[in-house]
Amino acid sequence: MIQSWLTGTTAPLLAFQTSSFWMPRAGSLHGPAIDSLMRVSLLTLAAAGILAQILLLAGLFLPRERRPRFSPAWRWVASIIFVACMVWMTVVAENLWSTIRLTHAAPNAVQVEVTGVQFEWYFRYPGADGTYGAIKPNLVDAAGGNPLGLDPADPHSHDDIVTSVLELPVERQAEIRLRAQDVVHGFFIPGMRVMQNATPGMPSQIHITPTRIGDYAIICSQLCGLGHYRMHAILRVVSQQDFDTWLAQHQAASKEN
Repeated sequence: MIQSWLTGTTAPLLAFQTSSFWMPRAGSLHGPAIDSLMRVSLLTLAAAGILAQILLLAGLFLPRERRPRFSPAWRWVASIIFVACMVWMTVVAENLWSTIRLTHAAPNAVQVEVTGVQFEWYFRYPGADGTYGAIKPNLVDAAGGNPLGLDPADPHSHDDIVTSVLELPVERQAEIRLRAQDVVHGFFIPGMRVMQNATPGMPSQIHITPTRIGDYAIICSQLCGLGHYRMHAILRVVSQQDFDTWLAQHQAASKEN
């Protein structure tokens, strides 16, 4: 409901939202609501800032008898309106935040685990059994083909799919688990309006539903070391049929290995 209200009330500013100098066009279900809240917040703060500067300049340069005067009642009214706007924007922002991070995933959500490590992103799918295999830090060996440290003794790890490209089907929710091996990395997809830190020892999760087929840049929003500039990957949103084909090909490859 909040998403629909925000999008509807800011419809005249849609051209501003989709302009290339603003942000990439939103490709997720929650993206338009975030864009709308951002526009409302910026316009509200801009209006308050401009009004404050006008009153300040009037007080500095106008003769005393022409300076604007406000009764205590008007000051209270202005303060209440400003505080109400701030509280409203905070409540809406918290609602959007919890929708992406705290709600339970849909039963048919795609399961993906994202791991950040200097200076790569790895994406793991649980395979046909639907269960992630165990990971042991002492088994991490990127050069040897085991960048996540999958435990070969765990049968659930045999069909896990590890890739360097995040592939998701359109119009289907994805539950993304975030991990980091070394330092804090920022999982940031501007086109999806998603940004969440991946912190060592503190797994977290987010939910997104892609709505537009295409490729989206994945970058690291935290300064994670000297190679931070090259820590990027691609989210590829495809049709459900193409996703099933892609998944089947990788599952077959994992069985061969």
